[in-house]
Amino acid sequence: MSDLSVLYDAPGPRARVRNALYTVAFAVVILGALVWVGVILDSKNQLRWEMWKPFFTESGMWTTYLLPGLENTLKAAGLAMLIALPLGAVLGLARLSDHWWISAPAGAIVEFFRAIPVLILMLFAREAFTMWTDVDREIRPMYAVVTGLVLYNAAVLAEIVRAGVLSLPRGQTDAAKAIGMRKGQTMTFVLLPQAVTAMLPAIVSQLVVIVKDTALGGAVLGFSDLMASVSTVNSYYANLLAVITVVALIYIVLNFLLTSFASWLEGRIRRGKRSTGAVLATNAGGGLGADALGGPTDTKN
Repeated sequence: MSDLSVLYDAPGPRARVRNALYTVAFAVVILGALVWVGVILDSKNQLRWEMWKPFFTESGMWTTYLLPGLENTLKAAGLAMLIALPLGAVLGLARLSDHWWISAPAGAIVEFFRAIPVLILMLFAREAFTMWTDVDREIRPMYAVVTGLVLYNAAVLAEIVRAGVLSLPRGQTDAAKAIGMRKGQTMTFVLLPQAVTAMLPAIVSQLVVIVKDTALGGAVLGFSDLMASVSTVNSYYANLLAVITVVALIYIVLNFLLTSFASWLEGRIRRGKRSTGAVLATNAGGGLGADALGGPTDTKN
C-alpha cells in the first residue's frame, strides 16, 4: 500500500485530537458570532417577516425592479467581456512584439488605463458621451459603464496574456525556431494554446471583477442595474438590509455560475491536451518524424 502523505507527516493520535478541538472551538466562535449578529438585527426589527415578505409574496418586486436590473447588469457585463477579452489579447501580444513601435505604444496604453480607477474611467466616459456624441440620455449610463469596464479590464487582461505567454519555458520557443517556424506561427500554434490553460484562472477572476464593477454604475452614474434597484426597492418597502442581502446573493450566484463554467472548461481543455499528445519519432536520417510536427505520416513500406 502506497504512502499518500508525501508533503507532510500524517497526524498522530494526539495531533488528531488537537485538530478536532481546534475545529470545535472555531465552529463555536463562528456560531457565537452569528448568534450575536442575529440578536442585534432582531433588536433593530430587521428579522421581522414583514421585511422579507415582499420577496416571496409580491411578484412585482422581481418583475419591476430586480429582474430588469439583473438584465441590465448582465447586458453591461456581457458587452464589456465581449470587447475587453479580444482587445486585451491584442494589447498583450502587442507588448510581446520585437518591434518597439508596436510594443511601446501598447505598453503605454496598458499602463495608463491600468493605473486609473475604473470609476474615474466611467465618469470620464459619461462626460465624453455627453459633450461629443448624440447618444440618447437614457442609454448614456450603460455606454459609460461599458466603456470604463472595457478600458480598465482590457489593460489588466493584456498583462494576464503577456504573463501567461512569458511563463512558458524558453525551450518551447527555441524548438519552434529550430523547425523553421516564424514568430507569428510560434505564438499561434505553440505558445498561445499552452498559455490558455495557465491564464484561464486569472482571466475568470477578472471576468468576475467585471460583473461586480457594474455596480459602480448603478451607485454613481444612475445606471439602472441590479445595484440601482436597491434604493428603488428600499424607497417602497423600507427594507434596506433585506434587499441588500437578496442582491448580494444574486451576485454570489452569478459569480458562482461563471467560475463553475470556467472550472469545467479548464478541466475539459486539460483532458483534451492529455488525450491528443503527439508521438516523437526519428526517421532514418536522424531527424524528427512528420508525426512530431503534427503532419501526416507515411505508413507504407
